[in-house]
Amino acid sequence: METLLTKKAASLTELREPGKVLEYAGHTPVAILNRNAVVAYLVPAGAVNITHTKASTDDVLAAFDRRSKVLEPVLDYLKDK
Repeated sequence: METLLTKKAASLTELREPGKVLEYAGHTPVAILNRNAVVAYLVPAGAVNITHTKASTDDVLAAFDRRSKVLEPVLDYLKDK
């Protein structure tokens, strides 16, 4: 038996009326089933917290410098790979 990654599910037949499926979903993802097998997941826009941030190169380098002591062992490990 396949594990669902959501608490809500709908069939492909129900997806013929996507408005109803979205209403049922609220702001949570819905597993789309075909003959009791998951074929897709529908994720309403309200379920995704989209934040657009633009970081400059200077911001990225400053963040890297702040974390360099923590990242140093990882970077040393990765040099050998």
